[in-house]
Amino acid sequence: MSSSRKNPESLRSHRWYGPDDLRSFGHRSRTKQMGLHRDEFVGKPVIGIINTWNEMNTCHTHFPQRVQDVKRGVLSAGGFPVELPAMSLGEQLMKPTAMMYRNFLAMEVEELLRSYPIDGAVLMGGCDKTTPGVLLGTISMNLPCIYVPGGAMLRGHWRGETLGSGTDAWKYWDERRSGKLDTKSWFEIEDGIARSPGTCMTMGTAATMMSMADALGMSLPGASSIPAVDSNHNRMASLSGRRAVDLVWQDIKPTDILTEQAFENAIKVQMAIGGSTNAIIHLTALARRAGVPLDLEIFDRISQGIPLLANIKPSGKYVMEDFYYAGGLTALMKRLEESLNLETVTINGKTLHDNLEGAEVFNEDVIRPLENPVSTAGGTAVLRGSLAPDGAVIKPTAAEKRLWKHRGSAVVFKDIRDLKARVDSEDLKVTADSVLVLQNAGPVGGPGMPEWGQLPIPKKLLNQGVRDVIRISDARMSGTSYGACVLHVSPEAALGGPLGLVKDGDEIELDVEKRRLDLLVSQSELDTRRRRWEPPESKASRGYAKLYADHVTQAHEGCDFDFLQGTPGETPEPEIF
Repeated sequence: MSSSRKNPESLRSHRWYGPDDLRSFGHRSRTKQMGLHRDEFVGKPVIGIINTWNEMNTCHTHFPQRVQDVKRGVLSAGGFPVELPAMSLGEQLMKPTAMMYRNFLAMEVEELLRSYPIDGAVLMGGCDKTTPGVLLGTISMNLPCIYVPGGAMLRGHWRGETLGSGTDAWKYWDERRSGKLDTKSWFEIEDGIARSPGTCMTMGTAATMMSMADALGMSLPGASSIPAVDSNHNRMASLSGRRAVDLVWQDIKPTDILTEQAFENAIKVQMAIGGSTNAIIHLTALARRAGVPLDLEIFDRISQGIPLLANIKPSGKYVMEDFYYAGGLTALMKRLEESLNLETVTINGKTLHDNLEGAEVFNEDVIRPLENPVSTAGGTAVLRGSLAPDGAVIKPTAAEKRLWKHRGSAVVFKDIRDLKARVDSEDLKVTADSVLVLQNAGPVGGPGMPEWGQLPIPKKLLNQGVRDVIRISDARMSGTSYGACVLHVSPEAALGGPLGLVKDGDEIELDVEKRRLDLLVSQSELDTRRRRWEPPESKASRGYAKLYADHVTQAHEGCDFDFLQGTPGETPEPEIF
């Protein structure tokens, strides 16, 4: 970390605005075109506010106001704020999946920061893929930056019951499919489950990744827990704007914060909050961009030593608003203090030890003590075996414990269309012991590895009272989901991985405690099937979808683009002529 303070002539923006030449005359005069005085932008840190807002991203409806809060902070610290809109990845409405566009956002952020006279950045995200997207791009550019999490929405309500995004939608949809929930009740739930701006208020991918950025030290301490509509959120955004200016003068870059020890802290926090399995993919991608070695075994090793402390849906009973009132992420990290790397430096310039000083838990049922966890099992288990040579993941805390060790016959769906067409058929040969298998839903097969991994329970089983079965796919699932879902099977079916060779009736064995996932078919039979195997027809024939399918890495590698790997900060600066 740099110990010297920059001067105005050393600012990156000085290359655009400072010289006494015709090119800089043009830059200054056109900036003045916006009604600005020279002393408002020349010699001051230019702070790019990366705003992932649009009117299709329902989680970010409060971002126009937050931009003003950030600008207020930047101006008060003597900086020059400029808003840079970037692609908004709205998880709810974007198809086939926002995951496919995470790398698009990362590329856009990198190029926005590279091509304009930007000295530092405030990164605005929250909805699932926006957080890793903005961080990935900024890591590659390696300019001083701070992350502003969008915050979770208020808790949902229905007939005196607290509703949680996704989690309760899945639950009540199963009840509706089985005929136990009437239309009036279903529409009442629809009206009451999303009551304010903000992300899902369960511990889904959005809350998880905001917490991960916080635990990594890339946001102001505890920022990830503040509800989106709380006035403390406005203040946090303003303070983040102020801090962005200081980061530029102090020349503190992402690589000063994102060390191997910081990633270890984040993984420990992920396990303790029962975070989304999607975080494994995103943290892997972030670490690789930062030059930090990270593989699935690290997640599994840490998982086995960290209990689940956050009693939050889908693994618990509360929501993010309750978590904030109970003390939030800093209080939970205080509980983990003896396990964390406390000397890591965070974006506020202090160590993690300093940031946790005085943190308290105010509700011990929401943030459990170590001696009374929600579950002693880690939040995530990494599986390997003949069905997943490069790994797969499961969230044991969200599954019925009876299924942690299970052997059953495969019921195979070749793709999502096949699943939708047959899963509720009375002719489907399925029992409560069956293992549902979805093929061709991975990074290439999807494309984009959609959240199809929580396969619906066949209606035939719902009517029998069954609410969980083993489900296996190369897809992801929403962090708000629950159930015995084995995800991220790698290599994926569309590339000829063993998952693509499974047939109806094959025996599959899962053993969570032994971390095994095996296809009980002889090697000679698998070799015969592989010789006959043909790849599915590609759904990506042109444009970005083809770029994605041609260059995306597998789940255990972070689903990043192979050509975006490299040393942070090595992106060449633009020539200014």
